[in-house]
Amino acid sequence: MLLDASLLTAGTDDVAGTARLLEDRGYTGVWASEVAHDPFLLLHAAALATERVQVGSAIAVAFARSPMTLAYTAWDLQRTSRGRFVLGLGTQVKAHVERRFSMPWSAPAARMREYVGALRAIWATWSADDVPLRFRGEHYRHTLMTPTFTPPRHEWGAPPVHLAAVGPLMTRLAGELCDGLLAHGFTTERYLRERTLPALQEGLELSGRTREQVQVSLPGFVVAGRDDAERAAARTAVRAQIAFYGSTPAYRPVLELHGWEDLGNELNALSTSRREDKWEAMAELVDDEVLGTFAVVADPEDVAPEVLRRYEGVVDRFSVYSGAGLPPEVWDPLVRALA
Repeated sequence: MLLDASLLTAGTDDVAGTARLLEDRGYTGVWASEVAHDPFLLLHAAALATERVQVGSAIAVAFARSPMTLAYTAWDLQRTSRGRFVLGLGTQVKAHVERRFSMPWSAPAARMREYVGALRAIWATWSADDVPLRFRGEHYRHTLMTPTFTPPRHEWGAPPVHLAAVGPLMTRLAGELCDGLLAHGFTTERYLRERTLPALQEGLELSGRTREQVQVSLPGFVVAGRDDAERAAARTAVRAQIAFYGSTPAYRPVLELHGWEDLGNELNALSTSRREDKWEAMAELVDDEVLGTFAVVADPEDVAPEVLRRYEGVVDRFSVYSGAGLPPEVWDPLVRALA
């Protein structure tokens, strides 16, 4: 199992130093998310500041961009990183795509299938002299590419594409078309074993590939700390994250598998209420059983054995979803065990 790290708390002014520190500490890869910053700006800085670690998006919102725009960005990042870039894509949810990005939304799995196909068609045209761009789909059409607008070739070629998935359709698509699956942090060992891996296998069988040809990455919730104050802060932060995701209907299947539908309904109702303390109240609904099912709860030196117990043979790459503001040395035992 490989150990990665998140650049979630890094900004454009300090991401280079953060990435360099993580590389020096022994991590395999660093991932930037499309939250409050453009992930590709962060990854460009991280790539220039490092030599060994992989740099990837986990995730970039595919439907916020045209395939052509993203194809250029990914091609250049693959060159800048000298072959260390991983393009991790996700759909986001309907409300954000339509109301935040002002972009169209339709059947996400079908649209994502076209999106990945369009990217690869564009990259194929850039990679060879005799491959015209002739991609025509229901959602995307790319049929024009002239020498002026063709980027220079480089020895690393197109980057691998990893796909974020929770439900069976997107998970199956990752197994059929992509190089990796980015599991959501709001998942459990049971959901991964009983829902995610079977759907992934269905996709692999459609493409005639084996499980070893697709990397599964998990940003897992971890509650740890060196003293009571740090442990309490981590517990509070992870409870809030579980409550936030649990309130979203798109992630309801994970709760349903464990028989926690009522919790999802309560969280959703609170999230749409006018209570001033709704986020605190939501976190209080996440009891110790739910917390311990979604998160590894352990002292720093015991995190690695528990991660391996739950996820060895299930995921190929692991990262701590939230460090609750803890210094990087807290995770050194995990690095020594996994990286």
